[in-house]
Amino acid sequence: MNNNTPVSPHRLSHLGHLSDDVRSRVLSLAQLRERGVPGGRATAQCRPGGPWQQPLPGVFLLHAGPPTAEERLQAVLLYAGRPSAESSRGVPAQPGRLAASATSASSASSTSTSPTSVSPYGAVMITGLAALSLYGFSSAPPLLSLDHVDVLVPRTRRLRSTGYARLIRAHSLPRPERIDGMPVAPVGRALADAVAESSDADAVVTLLTEAVRAGHCEPALVVRELSQSGLLARQHVVDAVDSLLAEGRTLAEGRLYELVRVYGLQEPLWNVDLRLPGGPHLGGVDAYWPDQAVAVELDTRAPRPGGRDAERTDDEDEQWAAAVRKREHLERLGITVVHLTPRKLREALDQQATVVRTALMAANDRDPAAQVVILPR
Repeated sequence: MNNNTPVSPHRLSHLGHLSDDVRSRVLSLAQLRERGVPGGRATAQCRPGGPWQQPLPGVFLLHAGPPTAEERLQAVLLYAGRPSAESSRGVPAQPGRLAASATSASSASSTSTSPTSVSPYGAVMITGLAALSLYGFSSAPPLLSLDHVDVLVPRTRRLRSTGYARLIRAHSLPRPERIDGMPVAPVGRALADAVAESSDADAVVTLLTEAVRAGHCEPALVVRELSQSGLLARQHVVDAVDSLLAEGRTLAEGRLYELVRVYGLQEPLWNVDLRLPGGPHLGGVDAYWPDQAVAVELDTRAPRPGGRDAERTDDEDEQWAAAVRKREHLERLGITVVHLTPRKLREALDQQATVVRTALMAANDRDPAAQVVILPR
């Protein structure tokens, strides 16, 4: 039998009832073979005027019209991941739906893959501007307007960028999030990959600023991703990072002011330095209640060393060690130090207010603190 002969309609009828599911409108050659369609016949369906098309090597779109945004993403994942027929078995169909807001991105974060889960796409994930668009970034272009869809792949992947699939190789892959069943790089990594492809300083500032203002990612995590990607050697990225850090601290300080006032706490001394009388500098704190000897510090650094998401640099280790030494020194003097992170202030302001109030109320049960000199910072 000639495999170039077009497939008769009745031979393909078993695919028709799946047309409402994007993962059945876009199939790899392996998946088609599993469904009883030989490669030659699939190719024949893509001849000029035929009912199918082949947007990327080894990937088939089971209709003749332009691909939707979801279909383009699906095609890129299938091309880069090249799932085997076995890995595609038993994958439940999910309705095609694009994430349109940060709310949907947060939902996706809560359902990220576990280390033991098996992706039908292998170890690949959408990244760059396409990922940011899925997360709901208003500053990211619409998916259909992108010339390329970036996909993160293992360094050893033996494929090349082609068509609208642009492969970005990585020595180690991050843990992906899931949006509409598709693996998507975490926001920090997606930002770094988007910035790597942009020489537009204003666009870079806009993307990084939205990441912080909209609560997608903490500034310190963004900076770490940019550093690990070697992007801090570019002056326009360094300038954008300065704006990012200032933006992140300003937002966190605003939430700290809100915490004090909304929850009726006594007004502290804001942004002060502490010193021993005639002695050394003890360090700066963001808020200080001298009568109770309670200090609050905004911890805007990346998570402590030993976390699972990424290796820490020597500078980050030293920053963490210095912060620990400072806290231990103040506490030996009888000063209670409360560390608050921007994320906790953003997501659980009431809980953080309870933490600070508890520290203030416990002051009467402690021995008096050492006398310190308080100076404006």
